[in-house]
Amino acid sequence: MPDGLRELSALVDDARDLYRDDADALARLDDWDRRIHEPLRLAVAGMVKAGKSTLLNALIGERIAPTDAGECTRTITWYRYGATARITLHLADGTEAPLPVRRVDGQLVLDLEGRTADDVLRIDVEWPSESLRSLILIDTPGIGSLSEAVSARSFRFLTPEDSASEADAILYLLRHVHSTDVGFLEAFRDSAAGSSHAVNAVALLSRADEIGSGRIDSLLSAAQIAGRYRRDGELRTLALDCIPVAGLLAEAARTLRESEFGAFQDLAGLDREIRDRMLISVDRFVRPIEGVTPEVDTRVALLDRFGLFGVRLGAALVRGGATSSSELRDRMVQQSGLVDVQRFIADQFRSRTATLKARGALQAIETLVRERPVEGSQELHAAIERLRAGDHDLRELEVLAALRSADLGLDAEDHADAERLIGGEGTTPSARLGLAVSASDRAVASRVRDVLAHWHARAESPSSDRSAADLARVVIRSVEGAASELGVADGRLGSAPDVVPASAPA
Repeated sequence: MPDGLRELSALVDDARDLYRDDADALARLDDWDRRIHEPLRLAVAGMVKAGKSTLLNALIGERIAPTDAGECTRTITWYRYGATARITLHLADGTEAPLPVRRVDGQLVLDLEGRTADDVLRIDVEWPSESLRSLILIDTPGIGSLSEAVSARSFRFLTPEDSASEADAILYLLRHVHSTDVGFLEAFRDSAAGSSHAVNAVALLSRADEIGSGRIDSLLSAAQIAGRYRRDGELRTLALDCIPVAGLLAEAARTLRESEFGAFQDLAGLDREIRDRMLISVDRFVRPIEGVTPEVDTRVALLDRFGLFGVRLGAALVRGGATSSSELRDRMVQQSGLVDVQRFIADQFRSRTATLKARGALQAIETLVRERPVEGSQELHAAIERLRAGDHDLRELEVLAALRSADLGLDAEDHADAERLIGGEGTTPSARLGLAVSASDRAVASRVRDVLAHWHARAESPSSDRSAADLARVVIRSVEGAASELGVADGRLGSAPDVVPASAPA
């Protein structure tokens, strides 16, 4: 367990001892004790038909999340690692019931066995997938549903009024920025990370392949739109980034079958004129053509799995040199935007697991102390403040949020530099310093020396107000931490020994 979580666990233990006679408080603290020892909880949310379950399947690498409009998609479903597959219903009356593990055509079937979504509190799916070892993925019902009860289920789970969110971070899928999207992200920001802090949400421009009507260059158009959302407007203050992703393509590519690769080879081998006519539209693609393979049934199945964009891309990639199913899968996944999403999750969420959990836990304990003061709670409150003050990672998140939501008096270059140095583009030392991983030691030392000199000057300048000086000090500490990890101190390679051995030259 990281040091930050170890200290947090000790604080929760102290709180449990203090509230040992309060059953409700003890239940809340027990829940946080479990959360601290769990992997990061990452929720997938968005409006109806945004492609949440499809993306979730792509992240896991198997088709286990239901993508139809059945009762299961109206419930909250947790996907976590388990040595063997197991499905458990947690019912609204407090009881549990096992469900059979059954797959049809490679798709896991979740059958509530006559129950409705109102009868179910949540579904717990344990699955032996390596992707779930370091993440708990949570699929939530669509927001903006025609059924108010369905939408309310997601709001209650992710943005409760009187407690921290059940999720440590969120992937929010949108097709364009709608007022409902903005309202939800504002509510999630306020409940999970404190007022004006957008440190644990990322927006995904989903179904990006549809933006360009399924053209091969659709994702380029989607990337331009995502870039505008990232730089301008309300979304910048509500999410750490906006990333385009074609979820259907990503899901199909990660579960690509050998027979589907054969079908793409057949398409790629057709006469160019015939192939181009077939790929003009869905209607033309499924139209019977004498003597042409793949057969109509195979083409319909390809459309169902990959969409027209995926079919066009698959045929183009095979023509471009993909000679095996694994090679085609890798190229499709890369084209889908899934790799960018996975990289963001690793760099911004999983690397900050301890910090994101600490934010929620400290908020919950602080609320408990304020609402239910008991003898000794003042000491507990003081311990919370000490933990906050001494945790640089928490301070980084607060400054990152402030940079994204307020004018701190920095010019554009310093603003971008500060965001990167405190981890806005990744928490690895090379990402913070804006250097290639292969940068030489001398280049690293030079960069550290220049950055520290600049931000020390900002911190000590008489023209810097208090907020700018505080920000500069946070940046300096972040740079010093990155330099320490790389074996560079104050821009010098290595560190001088405290003692010179007698046998060595002075």
